[in-house]
Amino acid sequence: MPASPSPSPMITGFLRPPQPRRTVEWLLTVRSSSFSSGSQPGQHRGTEQQGRQVPGDFTMWTGWWLWPLVTVCTADFFRDEAERIMRDTPVIDGHNDLPWKLLDMFNNRLQDERANLSTLAGTHTNIPKLRAGFVGGQFWSVYTPCDTQNKDTVRRTLEQIDVVQRMCQMYPDTFLCVTSSEGIQNAFREGKVASLIGVEGGHSIDSSLGVLRALYQLGMRYLTLTHSCNTPWCVTPHRRPLGYGADNWLVDTGDSDAYSQGLSPFGQRVVKELNRLGVMIDLAHVSVATMKDTLRLSRAPVIFSHSSAYSLCTSRRNVPDDVLQLVKERESLVMVNFYNNYVSCTNKATLFQVADHLDHIKKVAGAGAVGFGGDFDGVPRLPEGLEDVSKYPDLIAELLRRNWTEAEVRGALAGNLLRVFKAVEEVRDLTQAPEEEPIPWDELEGSCRTKYGYSGAPSLYHRQGLLLASLAPLLLCLQFL
Repeated sequence: MPASPSPSPMITGFLRPPQPRRTVEWLLTVRSSSFSSGSQPGQHRGTEQQGRQVPGDFTMWTGWWLWPLVTVCTADFFRDEAERIMRDTPVIDGHNDLPWKLLDMFNNRLQDERANLSTLAGTHTNIPKLRAGFVGGQFWSVYTPCDTQNKDTVRRTLEQIDVVQRMCQMYPDTFLCVTSSEGIQNAFREGKVASLIGVEGGHSIDSSLGVLRALYQLGMRYLTLTHSCNTPWCVTPHRRPLGYGADNWLVDTGDSDAYSQGLSPFGQRVVKELNRLGVMIDLAHVSVATMKDTLRLSRAPVIFSHSSAYSLCTSRRNVPDDVLQLVKERESLVMVNFYNNYVSCTNKATLFQVADHLDHIKKVAGAGAVGFGGDFDGVPRLPEGLEDVSKYPDLIAELLRRNWTEAEVRGALAGNLLRVFKAVEEVRDLTQAPEEEPIPWDELEGSCRTKYGYSGAPSLYHRQGLLLASLAPLLLCLQFL
């Protein structure tokens, strides 16, 4: 069972506001007493003189105007409570695609005046919105599209890592690039946004354990095993089976049969190397079989950086209940995605429906398994009430309105992710020998690949020799004609 989130404040670096107003409590008391034992509202007592106002009339009148006031003040109360909690425990969001937006809009030219993150328009994320949303930790998505595979995916991945690092350099008063759970808490104390790198898609390592280790050295602290496409060790139904791979979520749509039924041998080596390095394993985008294989194989808890509950929206990008049970057993984490199509399975959704997903995951996997992975700037449609990163306090207010305890809210905001991150760091063992066995040559694709190191791989020269050998009997026969 996931560890219970700590009820104590996560940090002390943010100024504490005054204690919340008690107006709502007084109003609720007045509202309750006005309908206490005795006559019902408006009922005349026989001892009262005709034409004289009686207490029942007064309580009915006060009830009508007090109740709307109670409703308004209650809403303010929960919002105030949300802000009070978030000043101590700001939210750590598991997935934000702002770096991709900066590439798409400005070709990564951060010095373009339009790319100023203090005034950036047309995005879900900028510095004022982050501040208003009490975002204290952000995993920035380092994403490269699937069509870069077998081409320039490693170069593109390095460029997006560079963008995150330059954000920290250009805005040192706002962002602090960190690579550990302790670094996140240090950023909290300094009142900065702890900025971490999550690489979205196993194709970014180009089927190389060496590239995987290099990305770790550059700051990668989670790797999403697949995106919505294949790698030689993470295949989808849209490619020929080669007896290897780890299926991604498209396998579960029913369009085609699965090929690998979970992790391939090389995929298992990737999981083991991620454990050894202390990199979190992200199962957003993978198939159910890959989810289960990884949860059973990994020595550390895993995360779903931006996925929701399948029982509430039957998109295969979401997490089914039997997997949520494994999440509970492995003390792992599901960070809920806000994309409308994964929240309501339609183009429209609301903040309240996102809260329903949080409630469901809490019910099935426990309060320690809940987090937030909004997918801001990575999706075209967001719920009403969660239009950008500034809206997080409204979602927290809704959870409080639904009787989430303060400890549960603090856990969802930051405590649960920090617990998982620390557990991954504890499993890390850099003294252990690294995984070295490369992926087999015949499982690689790409016509531009060189064969250095694959001494056993058939080369063009070898193929020519085999061709000549096969033609030798025919040439011999022709000689005697």
